[in-house]
Amino acid sequence: MTVKKGISKIISETAYSTYEAKLEKEVLAHPAPGHVAIIMDGNRRFAKEMGMGGGDGHLHGREKLEEVMEWCQELGIRILTVYAFSTENFSRKSDEVELLMEIFEESLRSLLEEERIHESRIRIKILGNRELLPQSVQDAIDEVEAATAEYDEYFYNVAIAYGGREELVYAFRRIAAKVEEGCIKAEDIDEKMISKHMYTSHVPDPDLVLRTSGEVRISNFLLWQMAYSELYFTDVYWPGFRRIDFMRAVRAYQQRKRRFGT
Repeated sequence: MTVKKGISKIISETAYSTYEAKLEKEVLAHPAPGHVAIIMDGNRRFAKEMGMGGGDGHLHGREKLEEVMEWCQELGIRILTVYAFSTENFSRKSDEVELLMEIFEESLRSLLEEERIHESRIRIKILGNRELLPQSVQDAIDEVEAATAEYDEYFYNVAIAYGGREELVYAFRRIAAKVEEGCIKAEDIDEKMISKHMYTSHVPDPDLVLRTSGEVRISNFLLWQMAYSELYFTDVYWPGFRRIDFMRAVRAYQQRKRRFGT
């Protein structure tokens, strides 16, 4: 029985590798999306199904994000934006929120020491209302953003304490202040001006927005920016998200014809 299981495992791994290579060839034969945004969902459900503690799911989710960053570089995707923690997530149990804050701080500080970040010139930017975050996390954000501010080969954006509606309010208030100061006139306000006052003003809008875990909604993420993004949903929980799952999403994007309302 052990021998049969071993042979079955080898066949399965070989089939997987063959399919992955075929899929990669198909994806690399066509232009990749320039900007991919991901709603990383399913950490807690993954942990529950695997018999783990809830915190373990978040730790596995962090490891998965590191893998996805590598996949983006391999496929030529220069901009990655991920939804890590919403303003609504603060209503979760205090011990879970505290754990997530510790993970964010540790992850941000580890990026400072990661050679790939500096060798590949990856600019890191945090999107959201950072005033809601612990001071230690704010300090880590300041450090990593300052250290990568001049990088321009790749862009890695992490939405923490983020809400799409809150971001719109933030942008409108900045514009309104300029109107009051007489810097601009109300009639000068257009789509380009609003985009310039959003958290994502340094990058173009996402081409592809994907969500894991089987939920089919956008959950207050990039409401302004995803007006013409292609959407993709997968049933896989975020920690279990595989490279072939990612390439399937990219392939689906490549097979669509973007019309931009025309």
